[in-house]
Amino acid sequence: MIKYLGIYSVITIGFIFLSCSNSTKSNSTQIESGMQKEFDISVGVALYSFNRFAFPEALEKSKQSGSSIVEGFFFHRLGGEFGDKRIPDLTEPEILELKKKVQDAGMEMKSMYAGGETLEDWEQQFKKGQQLGLHFLVGEPRPELWDGIDELAGQYGMKLAIHEHARGKSIFWHPDSVLAAIDGHPNFGACGDLGHWVRSGLDLVHCLNKLEGYLISIHAKDLDEFGNIDANDVKLSTGVIDYEAVMEELHRQGFSGPIYIECEHDWENNLEDVKYAVDYIRRRIKER
Repeated sequence: MIKYLGIYSVITIGFIFLSCSNSTKSNSTQIESGMQKEFDISVGVALYSFNRFAFPEALEKSKQSGSSIVEGFFFHRLGGEFGDKRIPDLTEPEILELKKKVQDAGMEMKSMYAGGETLEDWEQQFKKGQQLGLHFLVGEPRPELWDGIDELAGQYGMKLAIHEHARGKSIFWHPDSVLAAIDGHPNFGACGDLGHWVRSGLDLVHCLNKLEGYLISIHAKDLDEFGNIDANDVKLSTGVIDYEAVMEELHRQGFSGPIYIECEHDWENNLEDVKYAVDYIRRRIKER
């Protein structure tokens, strides 16, 4: 979702990272789901995998992949009866109609990638998220909005999982910057994006370990090269990511998901690769 990062102001390397001691991990801002010891992970699909398609088609493709849960994204042009509208543009009746479409498909939208320039923008998305029955939002909010967004998350009963695009694309490219946002904000957690960590040249197990207790969700993809910002997205398990090591660390933590498949290649014809990825991650879970 790199092309939409223009809505955020990118802070330069001067960002001060917080240390990640064991005492930090034990404070009250930890996400309870990350503390569970059962390895019971749901595998879903990020609708961004099918962003070239209208919402109903993207939802159907996700269903065909074998998953029953999806993560939406706020800038999706929904199509069909909604035309060029995005989720934040929908009226309450339209939101209810969108929710019904998800339910009628036998699917559940648990989360949504969100964003905004102002607190008013974010409040609209928390409100729409609550109407849709979402469990949490995902995003990369600007620092001056953290306090207000944390209050909104508490008000609407939805955590915000901080997402990380790659180095140079986001202030949150490193786990320490995610921890800086979480500190003092009890309604913040983390969405670990494996592919963007690889683009940034970071060790995945180390990143996951640093965010232990704060991980709400994972974005799973694979790349053809480590440490290259321009690395290409490839079929999951055929690239450089060691999913055995990733799943072992998540198992050690007692992570309880969800893991969303985010396939960012062959945009018009990637259903089979998404389906393969869903099956692959499920097999890795069963092996634990």
